[in-house]
Amino acid sequence: MRIVLVSRIDGNEALRYTAALAHDLKALGHGVTFEAGTAERLGKEGVAFEEITGDLVVIIGGDGSVLLTVHRMRKQVPVLGINWGEVGFLADLEPEEADAFFAAHRDGFSVERRMRISLYTGGRYLGDALNEAVIVTERPAKMLRFGVYVDGVASERFRADGLLISTPTGSTAYAMSAGGPIVDPKIEGFLLIPLAPYMLSSRPHLISTERNLEVSLETEKPAHLVIDGQSTFELERKARVTIRRSDDPALFVDIGKPFFEKVNYKLRNL
Repeated sequence: MRIVLVSRIDGNEALRYTAALAHDLKALGHGVTFEAGTAERLGKEGVAFEEITGDLVVIIGGDGSVLLTVHRMRKQVPVLGINWGEVGFLADLEPEEADAFFAAHRDGFSVERRMRISLYTGGRYLGDALNEAVIVTERPAKMLRFGVYVDGVASERFRADGLLISTPTGSTAYAMSAGGPIVDPKIEGFLLIPLAPYMLSSRPHLISTERNLEVSLETEKPAHLVIDGQSTFELERKARVTIRRSDDPALFVDIGKPFFEKVNYKLRNL
């Protein structure tokens, strides 16, 4: 297989592990290259995120490293995360499990497709989110007024510090911290969670991706839209954001661990 290695670069231990993993993968007969930032720290040649191709991308890092990689790849390649972070809901393998996994999967692996959401405003494409997009005020301690439209019908209006639009995959991330439910990633839906709403009656919604979903800003206050913590856009006053299921899902290696077993383990070991 052709494998690209991506490492977090803020610590030498992760880089040393990445170099050792590259040696082991080559010994198994795989072709190995490095992402450009990782390669620079290791003194090797590398490939930019946008130019990554091949059979597999192995990411040594936390969820932020996985989100960065998926966000910046021009063409989605199957990814496998080795947890070198705090919790790692998106990083399925622990470092001590990696050698056994690769030895048992020399000839390939199964892939799980994870829904992403595409975001537009004023007909302009902003990007795709694997975890979430969040709309927040540009000025701290100021509330925004939102309108939610489902199939063209106003379903709710509320005031809140912000609004989080999550995928099922993102339900174990920011959405969970904001009081949202854990959603099976096999369900395809948009999870909307008001952030610190003014009225307690403003509750999370899970909306089918078969429906047309739009969110409008109904105040004059400036706001930002942040996609997976990677890209930030300034929204115009009275902006309307359209949310759709992306035609380009993220691809994750299925390591054979049931989703809810993984969630239970992660939550009990925070």
